[in-house]
Amino acid sequence: MPKNKYIEQVMPIYRVEQDCILSRTGDITVAFELTLPEIFTLGLQDYEALHQSWLKAIRLLPTHSVLHKQDWYTESCYQPDFSNENQSFLARSSERHFNERPYLDHKCYLYLTQKPADKRTHTAILSSLIRSSFAPAQTLDGKIKDQFLQKCGQFAQVLHDAGYVQLRRLAGNELASTAEQPGLLERYCFLLHPQERPVIRDITLQPGLMVGDLHCQVFSLADTADLPNVCGPRVNFDKYSTDKTKFSVGFAAPLGQMLPFNHIYNQYLFLEDSRETIKKMEAKRLKLQSLSSYSRENTISRDATNNYLNEAFSLQRLPIKAHFNLLAWSSDASKVPDIRNAVSAALSQIDARARQETTCATQLFWAGMPGNASDLPLHETFDTFAEQATCFFNLETNYRSSISPVGIRLADRIHGLPVHVDISDLPVKLGICQNRNKFILGPSGSGKSFLTNMIMRTYVEQGSHVVIVDVGHSYKGICDLLGGYYFTYSEKDPIKFNPFYLGDDVLDTEKKESIKTLLLSLWKRDDESYSRSEYVSLSNALQTYFEYLNQHDEIFPCFNSFYDYLRDIFLPDLRQEGIKEKDFDIDNFLYVLRPYYIGGEYDYLLNARENLDLLSQPLVIFELDNIKDHPILFGCTSIIIMEIFINKMRKLKGVRKVILIEEAWKALMRNGMAEYIKYLFKTVRKFYGEAIVVTQDVEDIISSPIVKQAIINNSDCKILLDQSKYQNKFDGIQELLGLTDKEKSLVLSINRANDPRLKYKEVFISLGGQQSKVYRTEVSPEEYLCYTTEEKEKMHVQAYAKKYGSLRRGIAMLAAELRQSA
Repeated sequence: MPKNKYIEQVMPIYRVEQDCILSRTGDITVAFELTLPEIFTLGLQDYEALHQSWLKAIRLLPTHSVLHKQDWYTESCYQPDFSNENQSFLARSSERHFNERPYLDHKCYLYLTQKPADKRTHTAILSSLIRSSFAPAQTLDGKIKDQFLQKCGQFAQVLHDAGYVQLRRLAGNELASTAEQPGLLERYCFLLHPQERPVIRDITLQPGLMVGDLHCQVFSLADTADLPNVCGPRVNFDKYSTDKTKFSVGFAAPLGQMLPFNHIYNQYLFLEDSRETIKKMEAKRLKLQSLSSYSRENTISRDATNNYLNEAFSLQRLPIKAHFNLLAWSSDASKVPDIRNAVSAALSQIDARARQETTCATQLFWAGMPGNASDLPLHETFDTFAEQATCFFNLETNYRSSISPVGIRLADRIHGLPVHVDISDLPVKLGICQNRNKFILGPSGSGKSFLTNMIMRTYVEQGSHVVIVDVGHSYKGICDLLGGYYFTYSEKDPIKFNPFYLGDDVLDTEKKESIKTLLLSLWKRDDESYSRSEYVSLSNALQTYFEYLNQHDEIFPCFNSFYDYLRDIFLPDLRQEGIKEKDFDIDNFLYVLRPYYIGGEYDYLLNARENLDLLSQPLVIFELDNIKDHPILFGCTSIIIMEIFINKMRKLKGVRKVILIEEAWKALMRNGMAEYIKYLFKTVRKFYGEAIVVTQDVEDIISSPIVKQAIINNSDCKILLDQSKYQNKFDGIQELLGLTDKEKSLVLSINRANDPRLKYKEVFISLGGQQSKVYRTEVSPEEYLCYTTEEKEKMHVQAYAKKYGSLRRGIAMLAAELRQSA
């Protein structure tokens, strides 16, 4: 036998025709690309349902067929996108932060092979590496191919209908290489990365398997002595489990994303004639029975064979032969021992033992070629049932980015790879959620304000209009950076508005009603009612006042000019018309509202001359910390907030409107705003809007009927941060929020195994109770400095902003210094 061979001399694949792979020994193979569920998103029932769907599909495959599932994990780096010239400062900073972030790219392929009925079951010495064969006559029969393709279609339909796996049949130009890109066959033979340019590598079989400069190691699960005693669709993942919850991952997950190096996990099922298999096992049992008295080993083997036959008959199991192997490679020979140790550790997690292949490594590598699964040596398989074999299937893949153009940037839990997540529009479009409202729960220090800063900044940059009601100055950074309006109170710069300013708008009924509501709240006490005549008189006063302004362009619309108009023009007209004091006591009205006029105690409140165009301003923030207990300022501000958002909600057609109410919701409840918040949560969806409430205390949920009923029941998106301090009483939270047991285990897994090299926290997001995931909230240093709520860090940022002339330059310089020091 010559020392070297050209690959075409031993290539088992004859050609690719009609999107099928044809082997030289008569095999026909159909290939699919599979889209698996995302890791850490399945619960106990999901794993069982997915396992059953695989079993149902496998039972549809014909006799003498082979199922070869191949999971590729290749080392990759995140490639940022700097092509968008309109990208914001923080968005570009995020791209730089994640630049070249390493991760494992995962692709899953499925090959269904139909062998000729009379094909010899071979051993390693009959591998196509050292023999050649003509195609059998059955391969030329078109009926066999058509029947097989029909079975493959049924197989794919059953898997697809289960709702967990999506299948896409691979076309011929994806299987075989073209001039532009390598096909799957070439990629496997030369172990090419999906984004790697075509390159031909020598395959060296002795003394060890090498593909070009890649050192390959093959580990197999082919001996029953190496297999675990117990297997199932799932296994506990201790890193994320607690005393109260068991966190689930797929049984074979340790062989997938958990292994941090290039590898391929091959899973083979051989479906032979079940009657013939049972017949052979019966013969084996009788032979062992006759020899059992000579050896205890024969007795044990007899009992095992007998148990196998009993299970096959009593439970109607499907007898198959199975084989699993893992092909790992690295261009660095020094990493080979680390690969061996990592594989051994991974297999120990499922109570299995790794067997490193040496003699048969080349045959196993060759059998892994797409369409060549039937070339796997017989002695490398073991007898089992489909129920047990499918437990070793890899069931999950990496997090996927949403295809929606809107959304926020988070990161996955394993690699920290940035993912685009739409928690508003796409879930509603797909029917997962009925509204876009959100309820956010997290104790102090868990990162609520940090997360909401990130969400609100992204919303504004994507064209949304955002109104934020806050206590604690958490959003001053993004307001300054995005050029929003920031309303707050201090002795030197008190809070001020101008509800009389219309700008380019017109006085419509809603605007007039909001001003009347404001004036009545300032005039009358909470326990004091107003008459119908007073209400009508105020309405007439406003109408004539704005008509008066239209005739006098020199007069600036504000409370001062309105007061002047009432006193100097409207009052004489009323008296001339003979309106009685009992119908409208205008003198009392002017006296009570005198503090809001020039020289009064609150003359600043309704006479602002800046930050006036609230309708067209995308970001408006009300910081209420200093006035939340003030009977006049807080009540007036509450009404202004209500009027502003309703005005945006009804007039900005086709624009997303968002109102975020931080801990201020508790103060709003005390001031008669409960009904308004209930109205918002029930109605805002009709105006392409969303209402978001943030709270940190579990007792707030229980004690407030508004939160417990109106807000939670009308918030299909629930966002929770670290709840570890409540894990012993989380059952109450679970019941109130309507969380499933799967979601409970996800919530309690937050921050339990964070990467100590990186600074981030995790967040749980549930969409309509149907889709639930935990993400990292990892951001760039620039974003962190903008979002931080730590007073010391905020003061540091403000100092740099003052030093360098703007907040943006200050953050950029401070972030650069932090990187340099790190």
